[in-house]
Amino acid sequence: MKTVSSLTRTSFREKGSKFIGYLFSVASTDEFDEQLQQIKAKYPDATHHCYGWRIDPNNLEEFAQDDGEPSGTAGLPILNKLKSYEVVNCGCIVVRYYGGTKLGKSGLIEAYGRSAEHCLQKASLATLIATQNFKIQYPYSGQSHIDRLKNQFDLKELNAEYLEEVTVTLACRTSQSEQFGDALHKLEHKGFEIELLGPSFVTMSS
Repeated sequence: MKTVSSLTRTSFREKGSKFIGYLFSVASTDEFDEQLQQIKAKYPDATHHCYGWRIDPNNLEEFAQDDGEPSGTAGLPILNKLKSYEVVNCGCIVVRYYGGTKLGKSGLIEAYGRSAEHCLQKASLATLIATQNFKIQYPYSGQSHIDRLKNQFDLKELNAEYLEEVTVTLACRTSQSEQFGDALHKLEHKGFEIELLGPSFVTMSS
């Protein structure tokens, strides 16, 4: 799976109608709604604001909205392009200004799908890696052990606090997580406290 690294905008005309596509990263439906309201405010006189989104790779939710276009001709083609590119935690909104010539159902499906695909082709995408996340607390004297583990395993540091002791949150590739957990538990006699936070995903540039 992949996700979108930054906002992408494209536009084209089809038989007088103008289609403006936006593709962006979101982690929740609330974030998507904020983006939707901003785009509606930017194009308040547009004929339609159609969209699709896919959110949460751990428990995937997806949605499509035709916003007044014939059922299945706008939101679904957008959503299907997101699915074909296997992107999640992102939304795509296509703004249409009607140009006076009807496109028909097949023409609408093609135009909305093309708008989403143009965005996806232009976008900077990042690979999502399945991980198990660990919260580790240890004395400063144990830093060398953590450094060694970072060299042995494919880890990404998500958070770090340096108070009386060090507390870090590390994401480990799921395929390596059992071995990593075993290596951590061997350090408990050195004052390490380990908490398994559970499954997640992190991004890796591609």
